[in-house]
Amino acid sequence: MSQTRARKTLKDAPVMWRRINSIGIILDCNSTYAANLGYAKSEIIGKPIFEHVPKESWKDMNDSLKTWFETGKVTDRKITFKKQDGQTFAGLLQATSLYDEKRNLLGSNTVIFDLAQMTDEKVKKYKEFFRESNKELEQIKRDDYDNLDEGSRSEYDGLKEMFEMLSAINFEQLSN
Repeated sequence: MSQTRARKTLKDAPVMWRRINSIGIILDCNSTYAANLGYAKSEIIGKPIFEHVPKESWKDMNDSLKTWFETGKVTDRKITFKKQDGQTFAGLLQATSLYDEKRNLLGSNTVIFDLAQMTDEKVKKYKEFFRESNKELEQIKRDDYDNLDEGSRSEYDGLKEMFEMLSAINFEQLSN
C-alpha cells in the first residue's frame, strides 16, 4: 500500500505507530516507533510483532492478538516491550482493524505509548496531535475521499477509526 496523504500524518508523529497484517507481521511503522525501539525502519518491516516483546510477555501479546481478532480492536492493553539493546519498557497498546471495501481484515493500526514517558507535557502533545490529525483527515474526506482508490479508502477509514479511538483515551485515568 503506497503512502497516502492520510498515512503521512503519522510519519513523524509523537506516538509510536505500526501497521501489521492479519498474522502479526509488521508492514510499516513510523520513525517514532523505530527510534524508541532502537532499530532502523528497514530492520522492523517484515518482522513478527513478537520480536519486540520479551519472551515473558509473549502471552500478553498473544492475548492482545486474540482480543483484536475477536473484537476488531484493543484498548489500554499493558504489555512490556523490548528495545534492540535489550532494555524493556511498559507500553500501552491501542489497536484498530483495517479492512478492505468488502470488510475483509487486512491488518491493524497500532499505537503504543511508553508509560514512563506519560508526562503532562507529552499527554498535551498527544492530544494536540490527535486533534490536528482528525482535522487533516476531515479535510481529506472533504477534498479527496470520493476520488480515492479502494486501497487508499481502506487506509483512510482505518486511520480515521484509529484517531477517533485515540481521541477518546482518558489519559488522566491511565496515569493513576
